[in-house]
Amino acid sequence: MRADAKRNRDLIVESAREVFREQGYNASLDLVAKRAGVGAGTLYRHFPSREDLVNAVMQVWVDRVEEATEKVLAFEGPPRELLDQWLLTYAELISLHKGGAAKITAAMVQPDSPIAPKCKVLRDATSRVTDRLHEEGVLREGITPEDVCRLVGGVATVADGAEQPVSEIEPLLKVLAAGMAR
Repeated sequence: MRADAKRNRDLIVESAREVFREQGYNASLDLVAKRAGVGAGTLYRHFPSREDLVNAVMQVWVDRVEEATEKVLAFEGPPRELLDQWLLTYAELISLHKGGAAKITAAMVQPDSPIAPKCKVLRDATSRVTDRLHEEGVLREGITPEDVCRLVGGVATVADGAEQPVSEIEPLLKVLAAGMAR
């Protein structure tokens, strides 16, 4: 890729990240192009579909998921606090962009979604955390990573629709944790 083409692509991805954070994944792609300082043709040359652009934006998110998972797994306090910390971290990760909680939660059960492979990273991270919590005897028998993803995704989706920050749903996440814990 030529240097100017790479620069344009990077500008488009960064502009999309900002616009999606403000307006959600269905925001105007014309606005994304305008903020990036490129024409619509340049945007569509790099990203033929909205999902291609969302996928590119989500790559940075994948890196964030991996870092957050390592940080939570490095926690050395009581295992029950690790559960609380993961539920909050999970909600924060899926709520970075308006509409993100619903889109990510839905993509986890839609294997044909273009963002499903990226969402699998979060599901796998949740599996690592739940495996540890099961080993430490914190989680009830039968609680799966999918259960955690759906429950936290549901709470975060409702909060997103009500335009509540994740910090305001922390009490609800503690209720979920209490239901999951032995």
